[in-house]
Amino acid sequence: MPPSWHGIDEVRLTKVPLVPEVHLFLANDPVVLWARLEAAAGQRLPAPYWASAWAGGQALARYVLDHAELVAGRSVLDLASGSGLVAIAAALAGARTAVANDIDPYAMAAIEANGPVNDVVLVPMSGDVLDGDGEGADVVLAGDVLYDQSMAARVVPFLHRVVDRGATVLVGDPGRGHLPDDQVRMVASYRIPAIGPSEDAQIEQTNVFAVCGRS
Repeated sequence: MPPSWHGIDEVRLTKVPLVPEVHLFLANDPVVLWARLEAAAGQRLPAPYWASAWAGGQALARYVLDHAELVAGRSVLDLASGSGLVAIAAALAGARTAVANDIDPYAMAAIEANGPVNDVVLVPMSGDVLDGDGEGADVVLAGDVLYDQSMAARVVPFLHRVVDRGATVLVGDPGRGHLPDDQVRMVASYRIPAIGPSEDAQIEQTNVFAVCGRS
């Protein structure tokens, strides 16, 4: 585990319910972990989204593994990667490069820990990439990034810029209400196991969408 997690017993290596091929360092209780990380850091920290396997990310990772031809031999960017789950799936499916992007330093530490335990090489990329068009990636994967209106207001235009330059964009989303239905095409739907963050406790179905080009 990264040094910043030493002495904190709220994180353990866990098999991902919908993607049992992948193991991640996840929180037993994200709220308790958050409090302990803040106590250790002596300051307020962003919520540890990286410490949960979110429903949309699980669906997208499952879809990538089941349709490896979408990423095999191609460069992939996993947007707001969190734990690195979707990037790991892309690497397992044969991506030429699997870039895992996030703005949270703890997420970057999680990505650097989770890659080796799954025997894959990820390319960590720290920072906000939403003003660009996907860093030249052939495929951009976005698992559960549309979790509120302000985030969607930046992410959706970004995804369209990626599509406009000819790249493939797939989004995993369990119906959080911020996905423009007229701009996407559903490609898969999964029943989600009742294991995950408390915010997802009532979610039974999660979906994968392809983002369409603008007319």
